[in-house]
Amino acid sequence: MYRAERAISPTDGSVSWVVVDYGTFELHREASSYIDSLRARSLSWNTERLYASRSALYLTACAASGVDWSRPSLGQLARFMRWLVQEPLPSRRRNGGGKVRFRSEKTVNAVMTTVCELLRFGARYGWVPQDVANQLTQQKYLAYLPPGYNAGEDGQFRTVRARELKFIVVDDGIDWLTFEDVEQLLAVTGHARDRFLVALLWCTALRIGEALGLRREDMHFLSNSRALGCQVEGPHVHVRRRINENGAWAKSRHPRTVPVTWELVALYAEYVYEREQVPEAVDGDMVFVNLFRGVLGRGMTYSTAKDLFDRLARKAKLTARPHMVRHGAATAWIRGGQPRDVVQKLLGHQSQSSMVPYIHASEADKRAAVEKVGAGRGGAA
Repeated sequence: MYRAERAISPTDGSVSWVVVDYGTFELHREASSYIDSLRARSLSWNTERLYASRSALYLTACAASGVDWSRPSLGQLARFMRWLVQEPLPSRRRNGGGKVRFRSEKTVNAVMTTVCELLRFGARYGWVPQDVANQLTQQKYLAYLPPGYNAGEDGQFRTVRARELKFIVVDDGIDWLTFEDVEQLLAVTGHARDRFLVALLWCTALRIGEALGLRREDMHFLSNSRALGCQVEGPHVHVRRRINENGAWAKSRHPRTVPVTWELVALYAEYVYEREQVPEAVDGDMVFVNLFRGVLGRGMTYSTAKDLFDRLARKAKLTARPHMVRHGAATAWIRGGQPRDVVQKLLGHQSQSSMVPYIHASEADKRAAVEKVGAGRGGAA
């Protein structure tokens, strides 16, 4: 059985992910090298963790079925896909029981993306035969171009290599929260830190990794920050990519500033007062730290933030995840008439096409469009 495990550097204390054989407690050299390559590409700590766990899942299934992980046939990979869909997930309860859960086909496609990348990576270093890597994709002609895709002057880029193994899934869209949903979350928060985190995500649309990676020096909550060496007017936060002890990571390579409201500044002051009541948290540099559980004063992790949102969602009786707040905030900006290029800068996107998933049409929007056309026809008649 293989598992994804955290590895802590003895020199600088940085945390990375590796794949370990739990029978021999040895590193799986090839899979761990693949995960290391993700780090070299500056992918997030959370992405690294996810890809390590998917790689471990594939290696475990291969070992259990007697398949050489580096030389699978298309048939064996297809059987692995079916097993992923049909195999029940472990119970979330310590003693078992509860509702039986299964992976969705969309989740299985994500696992297979990692598996195919692992095999192609292995082919580059001679661990996987090239013909194994070649069978993973086939040529495909793009009859319909994705938004922002450049097919070339003569259409030479319309023919691409597409993955051979994947489920055809229906895109259900991306869930997002409305202002009223966020108000419900804020109403059930019991701590100033949690209230400030939810409000910050709504006010700025930061990714959760960007929020958890904030340092105190990034919080410029004055009307004039020139004394801090900053020329940006009004209260704002600085979003910077850096290595953090809690694994938080800013996805965008380019630093940016995001304005905040004075209401958010007031919530931050309440949080600072709450934080000062915990001696272990007084001197820490991270903005969001553990105050009630875990190692007090240490930076909040992704899992801690997810647990927090799960608890708040249960209290508020709705589905809520940090990224849903980001989508909701972006949607509110767009519906409020803000220019797309301004919203793009606030979100930290480099491409206009990245904005597409953040444009959500509500039932009211669709009804208004239909009624407007219907009224126009009635007038013409």
